[in-house]
Amino acid sequence: MIAGVSVEAGREAVVLVSERPLRVLSSAVHHGGLVEARAVVNLHVDKGDPCADPEGMIAAFARRARVPAPWVGLLTGALTECAAMVTESAGEIIALAVATVGLSNPVAAGHSPIATWTPSTINTVVVVDADPEPAALVNAVITVTEVKGLALRAAGIGMGDGVAASGTSTDAVVIAATGRGARARFGGPASPLGWAVARAVGGALDRGIRDWLERHR
Repeated sequence: MIAGVSVEAGREAVVLVSERPLRVLSSAVHHGGLVEARAVVNLHVDKGDPCADPEGMIAAFARRARVPAPWVGLLTGALTECAAMVTESAGEIIALAVATVGLSNPVAAGHSPIATWTPSTINTVVVVDADPEPAALVNAVITVTEVKGLALRAAGIGMGDGVAASGTSTDAVVIAATGRGARARFGGPASPLGWAVARAVGGALDRGIRDWLERHR
């Protein structure tokens, strides 16, 4: 794991907490974008929940669980107690990936129709023990997305007619950095930062996809 960063996965949520503020870039439904945060909350919701007030739902849980603010908040219909966690390193850089995976609504970007927003199914949270530039964080988001596509293709998840699934309809990505240690200008798969991220995310998604398929045989 990463010093000063803890992760707890339970039936209600996956909660990642850092002793010091993290620099975070995400597509999170609450506090998304480029922000500073002490915690990331990936809250489980029932698939039929309309989620009319996602920020309020996340805030209510965070207060009840005494999650230190500010936090970045995600919603997922996947089982949070089944979150997969993998840590990898490249030189001085350490990457921790935490993924919740559900495959009930696969899509192929550009092929599947526009759909109403629903709680995210494949949520991928990555913490890097490094000091990346903002562009490297964006690059790392791209790397995570590339790895997700590879993992789904390797598992044979498709849409029929030979079209591979690229994800589910409302996936979310979080990249958080401790800001200490090695500087990183790039986050693509050929960079040390991107390599560590790709390995950690690939391991977590492979495990999460395999577990989901086994539960739904």
